[in-house]
Amino acid sequence: MLTAIVMLDVDAARIPEVAAAITEVPGVSEVYSVTGEVDLIAMVRVRKHDELADVIADRLSKVDGVLHTQTYIAFRAYSKHDLEEAFALGIED
Repeated sequence: MLTAIVMLDVDAARIPEVAAAITEVPGVSEVYSVTGEVDLIAMVRVRKHDELADVIADRLSKVDGVLHTQTYIAFRAYSKHDLEEAFALGIED
């Protein structure tokens, strides 16, 4: 599974509508409205590298209201939550 983190600048007056439209794009797993230099962050998860272009360049960046995107492709995921689940033996404390 490939994961890309996409930072989106969008029309500020349309953030909720743009976020809702982005959640409908196949391959987008989550969309976050955030503070800071960007308006939205979308998590894209696909099986093949070629699918990233389909989702991000061909679909996500063309959603009406999206002004600019910047994409970061994840190499590895580190999560305390995932590690705890992986090593849990199911024994209650």
